[in-house]
Amino acid sequence: MLALAQPCTHVRAFGPSGLSVDVPGTLAVLPRRELDHLLVRAAERAGARLATPWRLEGVLREADGRVSGVRLRRAQAAPNPAADRAGPDQIGPEPDSGSEFAEVSARHVVIATGASPHGLVASGLCERREPSAMGLRGYVHHPGLRERIPHLEVAWYRPVKPGYGWVFPCPGDVYNIGVGIIDSRGSSARTVRDLNLRQVFDEFVKLHAPARELMAGGTVVSPLKGAPLRTSLKGARVAAPGILVTGEAAGSTYSFTGEGIGKAMETGLLAADSLRAAREQRLSEDALAALYAQGLRALQPKFDLYERGNRVNHHPWLGDLLIRRARKSQRLRNRMAAVLEERATPAQLITLRGLVKLFIE
Repeated sequence: MLALAQPCTHVRAFGPSGLSVDVPGTLAVLPRRELDHLLVRAAERAGARLATPWRLEGVLREADGRVSGVRLRRAQAAPNPAADRAGPDQIGPEPDSGSEFAEVSARHVVIATGASPHGLVASGLCERREPSAMGLRGYVHHPGLRERIPHLEVAWYRPVKPGYGWVFPCPGDVYNIGVGIIDSRGSSARTVRDLNLRQVFDEFVKLHAPARELMAGGTVVSPLKGAPLRTSLKGARVAAPGILVTGEAAGSTYSFTGEGIGKAMETGLLAADSLRAAREQRLSEDALAALYAQGLRALQPKFDLYERGNRVNHHPWLGDLLIRRARKSQRLRNRMAAVLEERATPAQLITLRGLVKLFIE
């Protein structure tokens, strides 16, 4: 992954006043499509089999209610080579279904369908349909900005609250640009239900000079696209007999930053380890659910701290305060770097004690 990614040495954080500070870190940027491709190919080398495009219609259950597989629907009528090669115990069309549906039996089902509630609803494990955050991003090619923006840029502006805007350099003079609104508690007057993300994006571009220059002189190579986010390990039951929920379906995105890819992978590893332990130790379904839930509970305190840190998105002046003080304090920049590299949490900066330190340091 690192061989393909764009390396960066710092994040430049901007406050509402326009002041900025550079926060050092070991960073790399890779477009999501390329990362997903790497993950899929690695999974196939490890023995997984890719069958696309299919949509989850529901789960199969035994008489006692235990999940024993899934029912899938072909997402489009185009030929599916993976399905055509399928054997009798693999994903493939039903003989009498016109190649539209497939039923797949499994010892266990793992729901990893992302932030859309469809997979959770179809499996009966959804506790909250509404997303707790929304993002809008696109990719723009602009070779003239290579020296101007060699780093990641994040900006907190009042029209973007509760959230932030960003510009990230990718390989090949392409930039990821977008905005995210994160309201995990639904406490904002403007929640993810009723906001116009394109309008928020336009406000960010208007206020942030590098974003304005990028959009004015660059070539859009991937149009703006919105996506829901589920945060703070909330919104779904994570286990039932025969089934586990992982990734963003389980709410694996951090509030405040909107980071979710690495966290989703971490919960996926937990699900895999739990399933392996259950099979090796012949655990009951209840014991498997308890083991997996225990692993997620160990992660919960950190997610809670990021949710507390989300107050910066609601109150951009806090970000301005941090930036003003960090410009004068190497110690504070070091603390911000620790947050960036997940050696500390944003809540540790935005406590009453921390705010007092900001004023007196």
